[in-house]
Amino acid sequence: MADLNEPLARAPRTPPARRRGNGAPPRKGTALSEAKLLAFAELLFFAYRDFTRDPDAILKDFGFGRAHHRVLHFVNRHSGLRVADLLDVLNITKQSLSRVLKQLIDKGYIVQKAGASDRRERLLYPTEKGRTLAGRLAAPQLVRLAAATQAAGPGGETAIRRFLEAMVNAEERPKVSSIMAASPAPLEGSGSEEGE
Repeated sequence: MADLNEPLARAPRTPPARRRGNGAPPRKGTALSEAKLLAFAELLFFAYRDFTRDPDAILKDFGFGRAHHRVLHFVNRHSGLRVADLLDVLNITKQSLSRVLKQLIDKGYIVQKAGASDRRERLLYPTEKGRTLAGRLAAPQLVRLAAATQAAGPGGETAIRRFLEAMVNAEERPKVSSIMAASPAPLEGSGSEEGE
């Protein structure tokens, strides 16, 4: 793994007009050099690869992919979520969600109910089977996150949260904050079975 203080030995040089995601070169006054930013980008790729590796292996056994994982995660954490809100959270097309949701419903991981006040609303609930799978998928990720947060040292949790929040597009941050502020369900629910 490259040292973040040293330029990457094999990093290709890109033309100045293509250095930033929006086509503009890095702003003057950027705290980190381009080489350090590219090294962080590379670390993010490696971190995401390893963060998703264990759940991907579990999902494969069920014939599911990462889209199923995301849907199951948010339905499990926010039981009773409206389909319209899930579309907004995941920022995917209705067609993409419909395919994944149908598979999760048909295989008994999620149930869909009409809203109490508006029968046209479709509300999503995890089944016991869905909660169990969501917990199984999250378990290795929680271990990895706990270890990484501890390795970050004192103040690491705050710094990591600030960093991740800043990585979200500015216009999406209020929506993400409201989702995060909602009272999510525990990974493996207890009590009465909603939606079954």
